[in-house]
Amino acid sequence: MVFVKRIYDSAKDTDGFRVLVDRIWPRGISKQKARVDLWLRDIAPTDALRKRFAHDPAKWSEFRHRYFAELRANKEATAELHQLLKKNRRVTLLFSARDVQHNQAIALKAFLR
Repeated sequence: MVFVKRIYDSAKDTDGFRVLVDRIWPRGISKQKARVDLWLRDIAPTDALRKRFAHDPAKWSEFRHRYFAELRANKEATAELHQLLKKNRRVTLLFSARDVQHNQAIALKAFLR
């Protein structure tokens, strides 16, 4: 099972294996408090795509389309994530964006389906 959660929300044992899917470490949170099991920065959108999207909901569809293309081309990172999903019953994708509906973790979860 794949879940999505803001890294700023409290970590819980029910989160399972926690994977940060941001390219940049989130501001204002220590690595200890974050309780990240794996920082998979290579699965995050490229800087160019992230800046182009700028968390604008009007660009969500285009962002998903371009991000999915990046993911299909990034076989090593996607294979690593698929292996984690096979090994762990529960995986929580962590993100730092304020928008909980339009972010790379939500898009990545959809891609994994």
